[in-house]
Formats: sequence, C-alpha cells, structure tokens
Amino acid sequence: MSTPITGPITGPITTVDYHTAGEPFRIVTGGVPEIAGSDVLARRSTAMAELDDVRRLLCHEPRGHADMYGCFLVPPDDPGARFGALFWHKDGFSTACGHGTIALGVYAVREGLVEAAPDSVTEVVVDVPSGRVKARVRTSGGRVESVTFVNVPSYVVARGVPVAGTTVDVAYGGAIYASLPASAVGLSVEPHHLDALIGHARRIKAELAAHPAARHPDDERLSGVYGVIFHDELPDDGGDGGGGGDGGVRRQRNVTVFADGEVDRSPCGSGTAARMALLHDEGKTGELIHLSIVGSVFTARVAEETDRGVVVEIDGMAYRTGRHTFELDPADPFPTGFTLR
Repeated sequence: MSTPITGPITGPITTVDYHTAGEPFRIVTGGVPEIAGSDVLARRSTAMAELDDVRRLLCHEPRGHADMYGCFLVPPDDPGARFGALFWHKDGFSTACGHGTIALGVYAVREGLVEAAPDSVTEVVVDVPSGRVKARVRTSGGRVESVTFVNVPSYVVARGVPVAGTTVDVAYGGAIYASLPASAVGLSVEPHHLDALIGHARRIKAELAAHPAARHPDDERLSGVYGVIFHDELPDDGGDGGGGGDGGVRRQRNVTVFADGEVDRSPCGSGTAARMALLHDEGKTGELIHLSIVGSVFTARVAEETDRGVVVEIDGMAYRTGRHTFELDPADPFPTGFTLR
C-alpha cells in the first residue's frame, strides 16, 4: 500500500478546505512548485507526470480519504480568467469539476482575490482543463449567499448504449458521463444501496472504456467515461403544475460514481450539466432540482443554446471547513498515504 516518494515534496504544503453540498474540496495554496505548460490542459499533463505524489499525499489517508477531492491553482490561459485549476481525486486528475468551481468562487471572494461589493454579484472566471467556466458569487451584507456555476457547453454523445446488462445514455458536461435510472439495475438512490450502485458503476465504466461514445470528438485528453450517474425521479413539490413536464420544474435524486468507485456527496456539478443536456434533448426545458444521495441540492437550468451544446447554469453554495499545513516526515512509512478501496 505504500509507495516511495518520487516527486518534489520538500516542505510544508498549505491548503484551504471547503465543502460544496457535502462534497470536499481541498485548494492548495502553497508549497507546490510551478506547474509548466502552455495552457491549463497542458499543465494538467505536467501535473499528472510530475506531481502525482503530491496529489496522493493530500488525497489519500491519513490526510484525506477514498472520496477526497481538491485542486492545484495555476495561471490562467490568458488575462480573461482570474486563475486556472487542475482538479484531482484519489485516482488521478479530472477534466472538470462543478462543485470545485463553486468552491473556488467562494474562496476567491472571501480571500479578497477579486473585488466584491458587500451587496453584489461578482463573476470569478476560471480556466479548467475542459475550458473556461464561471462562478457568479452573490453577496449580501458582505456575506457570500450563493454561487451560480456557468459551465462549458454540454451535449448528448449517445443514446441507449447497451452495457453491463442494461442501457445508458452518454453525455458530456466538461467530462463524459454515462447516465441511467437506478431502477434499471433494480435499485434506488439510497445510502443502503450505495455499495451495489458502486459495483454497477465500475462494471459500466469498464465495459465502456473502448466504446466510441467514450471518445471526445476534439481532444483525446478529454476522452474516457469519467462517471456513471444513477438517478431517481422524485414527485413534484406542487410548484410546477406539470410534474416536471416541458417548461416545468423537474426533481430528481442522483448519485454520481466517478473515477474508480469514488462517490460524489454533492449532486455533481458537471454531471448535473450532462443530465441537463439529456433532458433538454428530450424537450424537457424547465429547471432541474437535483438532489444528492445525502440530500443536498443544486438547481440547474439551460441558459443558452449554442452550436457546441447547451450552456447550463447551476446554483449551489460552498462552505469553508478549515486551513491546513501538511508535512511529510522523512521517516514516514506511508509517504504518499494509502486507500483501502
């Protein structure tokens, strides 16, 4: 379970930690060398090659856990963005992260990295591997109240793909997701079904690895099914008049299982965008009230149609949980930590 250190861990590493709708997000603020690259996507390749030990140190036990998430901050692609972000989890580096973008918006305002009036909406622009995204941060009385994540265009990749004894729809929301009702595998999105859902997700992802739907049309570095989304339809709360029909409010509960069996506690930002692309393609044009497996909520809508897909806006909120200084004892027998699953 222990792996020798090969990367540049020479001193303390500082972080600010948040959670967005229950999902952790660890922002590295110091102690990591400059990550080379001509743009954020190229810097991701550098980080994968040169900073994987740092990722594991911060993500794995005993400093993290098997469902940890975080990012390295890097320069943006051009002055049109405030900064860039390289997202990581226990198994590697992802191309998109909606819950992380929401946390970065709160972080930028609270740390004074952008100017924000006490009662205003401040736009924090972030370059991520999938493209340029935005966090619109609403403040009231100087306090951050909510954030709207504005994603890259999302679109349907494939419908009715047979896999692992069921069928899935595949959509892109900054990363590629396979989507299906939990009932299609005889389950529901409930904590007591989580182990079984993880098992199905791993099988679905493995069988889709070589499928054409797992390929990004423009950049192979964005290819691969990142997550599997299971959803339940929920009853109308009485506000849409149509039970989630065209133009109404639709309510669903989901769990996104990404990487190698990692579970998103939030409703998943980029996954919610992928779900919205599917719903919009079906003519369901209203808002989506998207609940997570722990009961947290994102609210999503299609803000714009483009020739590359639909631009989805997602409302959520992140909360700071702490500041940390991590160290590595040279005699530590678990220098990059470990995971038990």
